[in-house]
Amino acid sequence: MLIQSKPSDANAAAHDRIYRTLRVQIMHGVLPPGEALTLRGIGKRFDVSMTPAREALRRLVAEGALSLSASGRVATPELTNERIEELAAVRALLEPELASRALPRAHMALIERLQSINGAIAEVVAKGDAIGYIRANLEFHRTLYLRAQAPAMLAMVETVWLQLGPTMRSLYGRMQRTDLPQHHRSIVAALKAGDEPGLRLAVRTDVTQGLRMLVVE
Repeated sequence: MLIQSKPSDANAAAHDRIYRTLRVQIMHGVLPPGEALTLRGIGKRFDVSMTPAREALRRLVAEGALSLSASGRVATPELTNERIEELAAVRALLEPELASRALPRAHMALIERLQSINGAIAEVVAKGDAIGYIRANLEFHRTLYLRAQAPAMLAMVETVWLQLGPTMRSLYGRMQRTDLPQHHRSIVAALKAGDEPGLRLAVRTDVTQGLRMLVVE
């Protein structure tokens, strides 16, 4: 006899679908800073009841992907300069360490994959695609860091990426940048050479110089 799924199972599946979709969109800057999200709007968009929509938003707020005001308004983060600098410091601490731990497992297949991603970055830059740029840039870093086999540390870094996504989209949309991330080449070169100090420096420089551009003078 087939066992029918309980309504709670359906809600859990819907909640997870909403959570994952919104999480990716926030991280990649699809949603701008200060974008309000309502239960009614999410329910209509995903064709779900209030319960899974509420649980998805609650989870994203807990991760820092969304902010919750005293009035109950849920929105994508609008970061102050101080907050950006704090998040940059976190990236500068964690990401060079992840890269260093990945270095012993940085075989040619990984290096070729990173070079391929850099080619994709060149294409989206040429198109002026800010969202595509953020997506490909994060894919470059995540592909490297996965080799570190340090899931707790990578989860912390992704939490920072979540908070920065909307603000990064706003920045790159204004800049209309046409240059490639030069430090990616330095990262690949350090991996090829097995240069751990050089790799740490290249990653630290890449993540901190990019975030400096986010700070409004």
